[in-house]
Amino acid sequence: MTEKGQVTIPVDLRRELGLRPGDQIEIRLDGDALILTRGHSVPSRGQRMVDLLRGSGHGEMTTDEIMELTRGE
Repeated sequence: MTEKGQVTIPVDLRRELGLRPGDQIEIRLDGDALILTRGHSVPSRGQRMVDLLRGSGHGEMTTDEIMELTRGE
């Protein structure tokens, strides 16, 4: 364990669990053992961005107008 309390999960365990950089992990105490589990209850960064932006559009433009802008015409 580092001075900051960081630990490394061995690569074979990360592969087996499908853990990738940025994944959320929950840690709980069970007696004298720490239990690490995949953090299902925490939304991903991408999901948080979508949630933040959802409903923020004004709806003043049609889809065709938006597509025209993205094409740079």
